[in-house]
Parts: sequence; C-alpha cells; structure tokens
Amino acid sequence: MLTDTRRSPYAKLAPVDGTRWTEGLWKDVEETLQKVTVPHLRSMFDAADISHVVENFRIAAGEAEGDFDGTVFGDGDFYKWMESAMYTAVHTNDQTLFAALDQYIELIERAQQPDGYLSTKQIIGERTGKAQRMGDINDFEVYNFGHMFTSAALYYRLTGKDRFLSVAARTADYLDHLYEEARRTGEVRTAVCPSHYMGLIELYRATGDPKYLRLAHTAIELRDSVKDGLDDNQDRIPVKEHRKIIGHAVRANYLYAGLADLYMEEGDPEYKAVLDSVWDDLVRHKIYITGGCGALYNGASPYGNFFHHQLIHQAYGYPYQLPNTTAYNETCANVGLVMWAYRMFLADPKPEYFDVIERVMLNTNLASVSLDGRRFFYQNALARAKKLDFELVWPLTRAEYIMSYCCPPNLARNLAQASEYAYTMTEDTVYTGLYGASEVQVQLENGTSFLLQQKTNYPFDGHIEFCVQGLTGPAKLAVRIPAWAQDATLDGQTVQPGYAVIDLREGTIVLDLPMPVRLTAANVMVEEDDGLVCVERGPLVYCVESPDAAVDSLHQLRLEAEPDLKPETIEIENRKIPALSGTMRAVRRRPEETLYHTWTAGAEDRVPVRMIPYFAWDNRGMGEMKIWFSTGI
Repeated sequence: MLTDTRRSPYAKLAPVDGTRWTEGLWKDVEETLQKVTVPHLRSMFDAADISHVVENFRIAAGEAEGDFDGTVFGDGDFYKWMESAMYTAVHTNDQTLFAALDQYIELIERAQQPDGYLSTKQIIGERTGKAQRMGDINDFEVYNFGHMFTSAALYYRLTGKDRFLSVAARTADYLDHLYEEARRTGEVRTAVCPSHYMGLIELYRATGDPKYLRLAHTAIELRDSVKDGLDDNQDRIPVKEHRKIIGHAVRANYLYAGLADLYMEEGDPEYKAVLDSVWDDLVRHKIYITGGCGALYNGASPYGNFFHHQLIHQAYGYPYQLPNTTAYNETCANVGLVMWAYRMFLADPKPEYFDVIERVMLNTNLASVSLDGRRFFYQNALARAKKLDFELVWPLTRAEYIMSYCCPPNLARNLAQASEYAYTMTEDTVYTGLYGASEVQVQLENGTSFLLQQKTNYPFDGHIEFCVQGLTGPAKLAVRIPAWAQDATLDGQTVQPGYAVIDLREGTIVLDLPMPVRLTAANVMVEEDDGLVCVERGPLVYCVESPDAAVDSLHQLRLEAEPDLKPETIEIENRKIPALSGTMRAVRRRPEETLYHTWTAGAEDRVPVRMIPYFAWDNRGMGEMKIWFSTGI
C-alpha cells in the first residue's frame, strides 16, 4: 500500500490495495520494469566503479576499505530503488529478490550508528575527518532519512517484516533528538528536498506511534524559524503564508505532499488553505501540457527581495514562463507532483487531481524512460533541435547512467506503484483513478466485498468495461470522466466531466470516452506557444520526430486548422504504439541563421506526417522533436 490513510481522520478516501494490471499499456510498462529496469538499476547501485552506493554502505559498516564516493544523496536514491524492487518481488513472487532485499536491509542495519544516525558520507567521513554530521544542508542527510522511512514503512506493509521498520524508527528517534535541540537553541536549517515529512508520517501510520506524527509536525513548524531563508527552498516566508508555487520544483512538490499528509492527520485548515492556493497557482500558471513542472534550468525568484537576488535551479519561475527546448521538468519533480496530487485527492476527492496524475503519468513520466527500460531522462524537454548554439547541463537524449542518479530510481518506484493509483475508496464507494486493464478484490468498510475487473485498451481506446462479480452488499462506483472527455456515456447515459456515481450491480458497467483528435492552444501569455497548437487524443499528447516527416526541419511544418489525422498502430522497440498519420503543410524555406531577417511567404507543399505519443519519443536515434505547431491562421 503506497500510503495508508485508512485511519487518517481528515482523509476522505483510502487506497484500495492489491490491484493488478492484466494486459495493455500498464501491464507492458510493469513487465519491462520488472524484467529490465529494476535489475538494471540494481546493477548500477551495486557497481563500486559506477554509483558506489552499496559500496558506501559496506564501508560504513566496516566491511570494506575506502573512502566515500558518489553523490551525497545516493543512500536515499537506493531506498527509492528498494521500493521498486519490493513491488516487483510482491507482484512476481520473486523469492530471490526478497532474499536480496533482506540482505540489503541487514547491511543497512550494520551501517547504522548506535545512536540511530544513518548517512554513509558522514559515517565514513567522521572516521577520516573529511565530513561531519549536519554541517551542510546540501549533504542531503535528512533527505536520505526520509526515503528510508518511506521504504521501511512500505516493506512492512507489503511483507509484515519489521526489521527495516526498526532501523528506520531508530533513525527517526535520532532526528527527534536533533530537532529538540534545534527547538531549544533556535538554530534551525531547513532540510533540502524534504522527503522526511512524508516519510515520518508513513512511519507513524505503519507503527501507530504518535511521536512520529509529532516529529513531522515539529519538522514542518520549524521551517518558520529559519533565518535568511530562500525561495529556492520555500523557507523565505512562513509556511502558512505560502500562496504561490516557487523555487526548486522537487523541494516544493515534496514539501506540499508532506504538508498534505500532515493535514490528513491533524486537519489544520490553514494548511489546507495553503495547499489549495499553491495548487491553483501551479495548474493555472506553471504546468506544461504534458504535466511536466519546474520549467527553468536556472531562474531568479519572481517573489523574493530584489536586493537579495536568488539563483534557483530547476525552478518554478514566473506565471506562464514555459519554454519548450530548454524545458527542465526534472523527472523527480514530476514524480513528486504525482505524490502531491494523490494526497490532495485523498484529502479532497476532486477529479482535477486525478486528471493531473493521469496527464503526468501517461506523458512525462513514461517519456522519462526508454521503451526498452534501460535509458533515462533527467530533464524532459518539449522540443529538441538537431543542435543548439549553447550547451545544456544534461544530454539531449536518454542515458543509462546519469551523474545525478536520483531520477531513475524515483521513476522506477513511481511506475512500479502505478496500480496503486487505479482505485481509492470510502466506506461504501470505490473511486476510479488511473484507467487500465486490471483486477482487484475489494473489501469496503461497510462489509461489502466483490471482484472488480477492468477490461479496456485505454489510453489507446476509450471503451472501458467494469465487470463486477461476487457482490455481497450495497456499494457504489464513482467513475472519473476526464476534463478532456466530451460526449462521454456511462451505461448509455451522457455524463459530464467529473465523477459520475452509479450503484454497483453484478455484471458489466460500460464507460465510453470518445477520443477524437483535438487541437489544444495555450494561454496567450505563454509566449513561446502563442499562435501555436498541439495535438491530443484522449489523455495522450502527440509529437512529431524527424523520422516521421520528410522535411529539412520540423519548423517548416504547419498544421491544418482541421487536420486529417487517422489512428494507426506502429512498432517502436517491439512495442505497439498508437500513432496518428496524415499530412501537414511544409513551407519550402530553410530556417534563417541570422537573428532577424526579412520575412517571405514561401511556397508550401503537403507532406505525409506521422505523429507519435510524447511518451514514445527519443527511441529511434537523435533528431528533432516538436509538439507545438503553427496552423497558419
């Protein structure tokens, strides 16, 4: 169970545990993850000459010689991989992988210090004088703690084994003493990428010990005591004054996910007001059509003091500041957005939260890994040129290993847990979330149980059948009608976007979501997209790549106002991909190399073009990619 809100007093929904994908896109993704991605990531973490992560644990445990190497946040990234391995072991009943996980847990336990402290750089550095505890927030110690808390709570829920949970509890107790000292002295520094808010509350939910909830409350409350805070870290102003989403996108999304967790346990209405306002700023002003977020490689806070200029990395910038070629959209930020949106939904079941989850998962997150499951994007651009006149931090194509290896394991756990987003429930109602062929045995609090199967080829087709068997009592099904779905029908009756609630019965309930090709325009304030449109079908955003258009540059292409694009199925990397084929107008004019030039109309030809889902791009070699096109109108 991803997050357990069954006993959270201010949560309106709880997860439905045990959903399994049976076929279709999500089943393909899951199998690739299990067979390729999880083992591949494990080999990267095991390799002393690549990531050095497991080796750091061995050195910290006194079982190997050497110095710390790799990234300071490698411990936390390894815990994220462990989550993906846990789900893989459960879903495949892989006893060998279970045994390996237990061995890793034993190693982690041996590396833990007697006072509960556990971050390998500092443990090794204390012996050599090269590092000390809590000396620099950018050493990510508490980030490492937080991911351990979450991973340990998950392993306990999935297996009933409590050894890892005990390790995590000892580290949380260490953190408790640290924060008590901070409260006494008033010397507080906010931890970066605050995974520990979510982690501590999951530890509380798993153990039932209220001290971990109090610790999470204290950790968030202490943010307000930070002196000379920065928008980069969302600690320039008190948390309860937050109204805009600003700064480092991963840090922001982790913060608000943790704040949503705290709200579901304590119900502070001021925190709910913060969450609602900041969320509204995100979806109105700062999210891409693909669901990507954190648009800027580097930017200055639009809200901070002008005289204290703040350079912010992977940042939320000004409203509508959404560049395409240089879009950052770090994969970790997008994963964090899913976690935040999910918690917002559990607290307040508005369909817009799952509309965002669906958009992020099916577009940006699936695009962050190659179809073969081995190569990854750190950043997720919305356009690619054949060459740039400047160098970006990260490569323009996916890589098997990235210097900052936080994103691949974060994505792996997100995709491994995708089935958790299929359903949630109240006492007597099941809510649909992500659609996909699946089945689950449901047990509601009112005593009703039943087998719920979903038969569909979604997201490639909008016909979805819910098959109910063994219904033992009254229950309802709340069916999500996405905001893009017009003329949808549920059992033949027209339904509007939002949640349509229907009484469950034995047999089949049919949802039809028509999926015509549609053109989408951005707000005119999004300067890079002004006068342009993109193509969507159902929940998928489409793009054109160089192999699919016989032109010198994709910038020559113009969409018709009513494009004649027909669905067809193609294969990329041995995967069936739902493409759209038709024609576009191509201007017979090469792009000018000067900054400004005299405009000429240029003759136009019609050229055959194929569009593919954004999630399938960058699997056929280096070339251009484009989402937004002029219609010439």
